[in-house]
Amino acid sequence: MNYRNQIMYFLGIGGIGMSALARWFKQQGAHIYGYDLHSSPLTDELINEGMNIHFNADIGQLPENISIVVYTPAIPSDNIEIVHLKNLGIPIIKRAELIGKITKDYFTIAVAGTHGKTSISALTAHLLKYVGINVTAFVGGICKNYNSNIIISNSTEYLVVEADEYDRSLLHIEPNIAVISSMDEDHLDIYQDHEDIKTTFKKFAQKLPETGVLIHNSKLESFNNIRGTNITYGINNDASIFASNINVSSGKFVFDIDTKIGKIDNVEIQVPGIHNIENTLASVAIAIEIGLSLKEIKTGISTFKGVERRMDFRIVNENIIFIDDYAHHPEEIKATISAVKKLYPDKKITGIFQPHLFSRTRDFAKMFAVELNKLDELILMEIYPAREKPIEGITSKTILDKTNISGRVMGCDEILDYLSKNNPEVLLTMGAGDIGLLVKKIENQILIN
Repeated sequence: MNYRNQIMYFLGIGGIGMSALARWFKQQGAHIYGYDLHSSPLTDELINEGMNIHFNADIGQLPENISIVVYTPAIPSDNIEIVHLKNLGIPIIKRAELIGKITKDYFTIAVAGTHGKTSISALTAHLLKYVGINVTAFVGGICKNYNSNIIISNSTEYLVVEADEYDRSLLHIEPNIAVISSMDEDHLDIYQDHEDIKTTFKKFAQKLPETGVLIHNSKLESFNNIRGTNITYGINNDASIFASNINVSSGKFVFDIDTKIGKIDNVEIQVPGIHNIENTLASVAIAIEIGLSLKEIKTGISTFKGVERRMDFRIVNENIIFIDDYAHHPEEIKATISAVKKLYPDKKITGIFQPHLFSRTRDFAKMFAVELNKLDELILMEIYPAREKPIEGITSKTILDKTNISGRVMGCDEILDYLSKNNPEVLLTMGAGDIGLLVKKIENQILIN
């Protein structure tokens, strides 16, 4: 389909996935308009790039002659704009469905999993771009190498996308190479139970063609009825590609990688943690299938700077280490705290965590408490509701009451005041809500002090 000069309207354009899609369509020649509830540094960038965005739901600000409306599930069904647009009969499509349509036109590398999608997608895209392959990638975070959530090539050889499990969005994707990093229990507002989640991931894997490749973490149960090649990765030598000789040297995780085409010695990653070693292995498996050499892979890994809000070192000096991470599920918090403790075993770790969604807080409060107990000091922010209405009796204190370490619930201003009077050795911020906006304020305050 030719999108040149078409008028496209994005409801929820400020989201990390929506903004990448809007940028891609603008590059295709479409005129981009959009709405979001709040302005942000990302929407500021989109406006500077020539997109027309407003921040109060108002049908009077809708452009004329809209060709297609793209929306995210974060937009409530009673939003006055989406109701009005539906009544007009304008074609309306979910972001995931539109990405699914795009994947039909390209050789698609689709990265799925309850954790690790963004890190694997970003590193994979970087490995390909670094060696000169024409890759286009939609990434669920800001890639530090490119200061963007999208990499665009004019003549795309490979398309890299994240296959999101929320709302079963991944089933819209048409993969040629599919990655499944994890299948943990989550999104119980969508799925009946853990088995339902795992069944959905298996349905995604079954979408592969005969020539397709499935790459999955060796810790996961086996996948049956899969067409094509099945490759596993992990830190155990029973995987097709595995890491060994893992150690921490000069603040970096260093390890060897055994592959079917040989061994890569002394691989050093700038983004720490066992989970990031696993993410690296997934990207290496993809790169080998595409035909990169071991030398190209090792050099590409060494030049990868990571993704904002994924084990993101904001400040490192003799007074404080400040790390920000997107962790919002108990398993992600477990991996993040474990990585930080391995790097700084003798330092006091203060964690600031913002729970994401009332339903997730309700479902995993005990598991959150178990992992947050591994900190030395805990500060909780109030729950970020995103698309949800409050649930009676569920607050951040629900988690706090189940912990047994020094902790309290604070607002943004209280946190900044507290940090100005107390100097943590290692400060770790975690969460998927607007805690990301607090990070810059904390950073500025630390640097001023």
